[in-house]
Amino acid sequence: MANFLMDKSSNSNIPGANAPRFLASLLDSGGAEPPRTGLPSALRFVLRIAASTLCCTILLASCGQEPAPKSATEEQAKAAAPTVPDEIQSAADSLLGKETQVLVFGDLAKTGKQQFLAANVVPKTPKNDAPGTIVTRAVVAENIDGKWSEVLRCDEHLKNIKGYLALTPISGVNGWRIQYEQDPVKGIQLYFTPLKVAGDTHVMPIGVAWNPATKRYQSLDRTYEHFLLEKPALDTPRSVLR
Repeated sequence: MANFLMDKSSNSNIPGANAPRFLASLLDSGGAEPPRTGLPSALRFVLRIAASTLCCTILLASCGQEPAPKSATEEQAKAAAPTVPDEIQSAADSLLGKETQVLVFGDLAKTGKQQFLAANVVPKTPKNDAPGTIVTRAVVAENIDGKWSEVLRCDEHLKNIKGYLALTPISGVNGWRIQYEQDPVKGIQLYFTPLKVAGDTHVMPIGVAWNPATKRYQSLDRTYEHFLLEKPALDTPRSVLR
């Protein structure tokens, strides 16, 4: 079973906190399981990402630049964080350098093989306290016959061994927000949100999951239900002469 590193925060005494509670109620009522809407679970997860991001924006507007105090739950989760095995940390360092953080490891794709997700993480600050993990680079590696091999890379673009993942921005991306959820049957599903893309004012997360048919990580369409094929090369933007 994969081990997860997760952060939670509490802001019940901050003015304006009722607004995030109201927004959260749009997705979750009274702590009960949300009603079935016909949306796939991955799409509901993305809606939760959007709601949590909006909640964070309202909180920051209410309390200025002061960082939210860490809750006891967050401190306990950090204290109970699983120790990354030396073998995995060493493999992560060899792929991304010494300042690499292993975010999650285990049988991530539910294939019986060990994998890990590691990244060059940007430290959080009062001005950078949005949900998810902000990274400049990330990889998913798999242990194949005792050797760790890269099976997914996130740097300026999203790539696997076959090429560029569908929906990856044509222009290079300097930073990404990574979020993920773990399905007990399908395995980990990753969501990569470019922090800034030229010409785009609103960027949707790019869903990536393990495709058991092709036996590799591929991006998903906007319904987060169907896999998309890679491209061997990125399309070059065409200039229009007038």
